[in-house]
Amino acid sequence: MFIQTEATPNPATLKFLPGKVVLEKGTAEFRNGDEAAASPLALRLFAVPGVTGVYFGYDFITVTKSDAEWQHLKPAILGTIMEHFMSGQPIMGGGSAMAEALDEEGEFFDDEDETIVETIKELLETRVRPAVAQDGGDITFKGYKDGTVYLNMKGACSGCPSSTATLKHGVQNLLKHFVPEVQAVEAL
Repeated sequence: MFIQTEATPNPATLKFLPGKVVLEKGTAEFRNGDEAAASPLALRLFAVPGVTGVYFGYDFITVTKSDAEWQHLKPAILGTIMEHFMSGQPIMGGGSAMAEALDEEGEFFDDEDETIVETIKELLETRVRPAVAQDGGDITFKGYKDGTVYLNMKGACSGCPSSTATLKHGVQNLLKHFVPEVQAVEAL
């Protein structure tokens, strides 16, 4: 098994591409060992000293580190991912339904804004999320109120130094262009 790695705009996060589907549907983010209990692979990755975050996309895994150096962490992470895939264990303990439920949970917007929200979600799905996934992260819709779109940044995007620029100059400009009602974009 050959696992590729890619740098992300966030220097504390690396993207690992195992060449296999990681999550068939949805995404999953784990910020600590307690959250990782839902995934045998996430649990294994959190057992590597220095790992502080794990994110699963369709065909990639991003791992966020604390102060440790990648040259020391990368071999342990690669070995952990390889062992897990070779073991045949599932990625998610209770299926990926839990991850999907977490993605959809807590959306807020007024009923009269439903058409605007549908357009925003379509733009995020077709133009923003594919580009952000290339960098090992994800941006999901959380809400819309009084002209402001609220988004959740995950994976490599969470805590990334360039995420503010992505959000304000990229996503906000795109949404303002196609949806005149949008005044601002904020991260939750």
